[in-house]
Amino acid sequence: MEKGRLLAFSDGVIAIIITIMVLDLKVPQQASIGAILSVVPVFVSYVLSFLYVAIYWNNHHHFFHLVHHVDAALLWTNMNLLFWLSLVPFTTGWMGENNFAPLPTAAYGVSLLMPALAWLVMQWVIIRGHGHDSIFAQALGRDFKGRISPVLYAAGIALAFVEPWAAGAMYLVVALMWLIPDRRIERMVQRA
Repeated sequence: MEKGRLLAFSDGVIAIIITIMVLDLKVPQQASIGAILSVVPVFVSYVLSFLYVAIYWNNHHHFFHLVHHVDAALLWTNMNLLFWLSLVPFTTGWMGENNFAPLPTAAYGVSLLMPALAWLVMQWVIIRGHGHDSIFAQALGRDFKGRISPVLYAAGIALAFVEPWAAGAMYLVVALMWLIPDRRIERMVQRA
């Protein structure tokens, strides 16, 4: 199967996800500091979610440089990833509109946890299809960031019910951890 079609479809879905999120931003009706301050939680949740979606797109782009063939399992695991990412605009809006209340903040954490788990499954499917000695598997190595991220998301979900700001900080820490694409992948892409 063609890798290009999978990438084009994924790019389109991710572009739509970002578009949906930005369309949820509402312009304040008054020209005052108070009006701007009232939309700060919505804007902060948008920025965090935009960062996450951009990280997924960036890493998806990097990873697929090392993927040589696409099979049905990879198509479905990619669709699974896109499904979970498509829920991010909903939880982003819910969390922002409710000023980072505990339940929406926990739900937002779930909407970050599920794509992270889908990402791990997609990696396993790629390794299964390409082999444990493939360039892709070598580039991943032990994948510390990929394995620790779900643990940090789960901690953030639990923290949301105690201190929602701490949960938000936990989600931000994971995003910052992934902001720069894995250099091992970039080295392997250059070698390949």
